Amino acid sequence: MTAIAVTIAGSDSGGGAGIQADLKTFSANRVYGASVITALTAQNTLGVRAIHDVPPDFVQAQIRSVYGDLKVTATKIGMLSRPEIIMAVAEELARLKATAPSGCGPIVLDPVMIAASGDPLLAEEAVQGLIDHLIPLADLITPNLPEAARLLGCDIAGDKDAMELQAKSLLKLGAQAVLLKGGHGAGDASSDLFLSASGHFWLDAPRIDTQNTHGTGCSLSSAIAAGLACGELLETAVRQAKIYITGAISAADQLSIGSGHGPVHHFYQFWETSDE
Repeated sequence: MTAIAVTIAGSDSGGGAGIQADLKTFSANRVYGASVITALTAQNTLGVRAIHDVPPDFVQAQIRSVYGDLKVTATKIGMLSRPEIIMAVAEELARLKATAPSGCGPIVLDPVMIAASGDPLLAEEAVQGLIDHLIPLADLITPNLPEAARLLGCDIAGDKDAMELQAKSLLKLGAQAVLLKGGHGAGDASSDLFLSASGHFWLDAPRIDTQNTHGTGCSLSSAIAAGLACGELLETAVRQAKIYITGAISAADQLSIGSGHGPVHHFYQFWETSDE
């Protein structure tokens, strides 16, 4: 059976993040990708110029079309910029879970709030909607340090002890598991913390000196969803996704895309490199 993952997220016209990064990641991890577009962004490697939200009823129509036909084995949720869109997605996924528990597969929620350029992607009034309606539906949430702080209304974690406390608080919001990403932290290692009711573990990788990190969070969460779509256990999918995204960041400078924060190299395992 073909593994199918769906991304419910915004479109990045520059191709480095959002829907485009998700679909590239699915393909790189041998999973068929379908999409539900929640917003159109006018952006490139330098920043976000404009956001056009898709009407909530059309978001719902996309969900019903995709899930009504495809046998989806995992769902990734990314940019949902308005409360109305959050509610539309939450209502549809709750309906799918209630009528057919396997109808949307495991849900990975990446609470996208700020682009790599620093531009906001989530309205302030939408944060509570994520907390109340989407996080309780998620099998895994993957906030970075600033996103975790915003969800909890506290300061950004400055060390591993603070990350552990915040991960425990995030778990209490209702998700089955949390992957708190430490890419925005300091030090020579980029340390992520996985926490669920059954335990926790750290994933450490060398911090890579590159400005080409656009789409890192989107790609990591999509790689996890791809693993789940293929039937991997959550912990295994998280570990494999960390290896994948570390490789994609390490190879990012092989690409020459734009003059700002370029994308990671989603297909580093497949593209041939040249010394020319």
